Amino acid sequence: MTDLCFTNLSPISYYTTGGMNMVYNRARAVAYARRWAFSRNPAYYDFSYIGGDCTNFASQCIFAGAGVMNYRPVTGWFYRSVSDRTPSWTGVEQLYDFLVSNRGAGPQGRVVPLREIRPGDIVQLQLDGRGRFDHAPVVVDAGRGTPDTVLIAAHTIDSLYRPLSTYSYTALRPIHIFNVG
Repeated sequence: MTDLCFTNLSPISYYTTGGMNMVYNRARAVAYARRWAFSRNPAYYDFSYIGGDCTNFASQCIFAGAGVMNYRPVTGWFYRSVSDRTPSWTGVEQLYDFLVSNRGAGPQGRVVPLREIRPGDIVQLQLDGRGRFDHAPVVVDAGRGTPDTVLIAAHTIDSLYRPLSTYSYTALRPIHIFNVG
């Protein structure tokens, strides 16, 4: 298998059908985040100018660590092209819904206290105070599990090793990836 952090991770050429209880490769997810934090993988569309690219980037990082997509129409989690993808690949709330309810192929997650977050997980942020989460950075360093020590990578406003505390948010939702089905 090629080293994902130095190649173009293609959604078509790299995936497996999955098996139960596969290990989420956090090092690969973080390496991918580091590689692409300030640029765009040409295998994926850049959504920066049509709503933001944060969840697309988070999904790419999670895929780098999981190696498995879920091709269930509508409610799965996959990307083949800009016009052949699920809402969960690019939508903050939809990614949350997929991760916490998925019992099939692909990554599975659960909400945990920030102190339990690990590299390769995501922390969804509510930025506007209107009750919905609208940003999904990827954890690259969990530090001591506090907003000052958790460091993230993100797209839309490209960031790498940015402390979580530098965001102005009204709520956060740490999601720990615990399994790949």
